[in-house]
Amino acid sequence: MTFRYRHRLLIRHLTGLLTAAMLGASLALAGCDDQQGQEAVQKLRDFFNAVKPDALLLKDMTPGITTEEQVRSQMGKPETEHTFTDGSKRLEYPRGPQGLNTYMIDIDPDGKLQAITQVLTAANFAKIRPGMTDDEVRRLLGKPGEIAVYPLKPETVWSWKWREGGVTEEGIFNVHFGPDHKVSTTSRSDVVRGR
Repeated sequence: MTFRYRHRLLIRHLTGLLTAAMLGASLALAGCDDQQGQEAVQKLRDFFNAVKPDALLLKDMTPGITTEEQVRSQMGKPETEHTFTDGSKRLEYPRGPQGLNTYMIDIDPDGKLQAITQVLTAANFAKIRPGMTDDEVRRLLGKPGEIAVYPLKPETVWSWKWREGGVTEEGIFNVHFGPDHKVSTTSRSDVVRGR
């Protein structure tokens, strides 16, 4: 084998290795870009689901027919998900940080939509009793729009803005917790405008 022939073989081999390395790097970068692209698309979907009008959010959802997969596709990722011993689930969808609605979506053990419940109602607020735990309140009303901690009292207050109707249409329902994380009382506040 002559020097020239070995040199050509070495260049071909190195060129092949370089091409394979470039192809692998391109695929890795493309995969990375694809993953980043998918994450960006998911963030956009989550944002649009958060601001989507309720009529569109709940459109064509039929108990007994709509599947859990269809619910998640249409409504996005739930804030929380509770799975019960019988295999049924409750998905929580609060509408914005200070939205007026929070939907609990019940899925039966077969993975079908069972019920859609808007939980920020006077009837549900009336179920809050002294001694309930913060977890019990959260399961009933969903994520609060605001949490205020008053260390000197000591007290933590969870608040939900809701559509109460009447003269002021919107109000704020407050649940006060003591240091033991149990309900001590509830209260109502007005929505302050113009600040």
